[in-house]
Amino acid sequence: MHEGYRDTMAVKISIIYYSSTGTVHAMAERAAEIAGKAGAEVRLRHVTEIAPDDAIAQQDAWTEHRREMEGEPVAAPDDLTWADAVLVGTPTRFGSAASQLQAFIDTLGPAWQDGQLADKVYAGFVATQTEHGGQETTLLSLYTNFIHWGGIIVAPGYTDAVKFADGNPYGAGKVTGETSELGEPDLDAIDHLVTRVLDVAGRLAA
Repeated sequence: MHEGYRDTMAVKISIIYYSSTGTVHAMAERAAEIAGKAGAEVRLRHVTEIAPDDAIAQQDAWTEHRREMEGEPVAAPDDLTWADAVLVGTPTRFGSAASQLQAFIDTLGPAWQDGQLADKVYAGFVATQTEHGGQETTLLSLYTNFIHWGGIIVAPGYTDAVKFADGNPYGAGKVTGETSELGEPDLDAIDHLVTRVLDVAGRLAA
């Protein structure tokens, strides 16, 4: 289902994400793996945790994931200005991006003012606890930022049979439900999103 990549050797892709308990992190790692196998140059970066320590301490999974991420590369504006394509990932928070990711986006004003965020390919991926937990509104809210930057949004649409399985034409989404582990439909959706983003970015760069 996932056809070959076009001119991806020249594509630089940054995968910028926030993850509290590890689901979005796993999605980001999968995206980085697929992009790397395609020959793209990849930066995988998580945004800084800004939640209070006492809030994190109330959830074992949050505490454990924060510990796992210590020492891992943290996102900076340069990771976007460097890239030809950018994937942005977040859990939903009442139908919008997590405040940690939004805080990072709020630091991008100078890069935006200099036009350094324009003319790049952008897309998003999200995770929710429930099937109707705000995936679409979260992705659309992310895309509003990309529009302001002058970015080129490359949503997956229904351009591959896998999209009729996961049912999300806006990006890639994971419903955690009883398990946060990525299943085959989740992996297929991420793979197709990366494939499409790299293909379009490669054609634009050619």
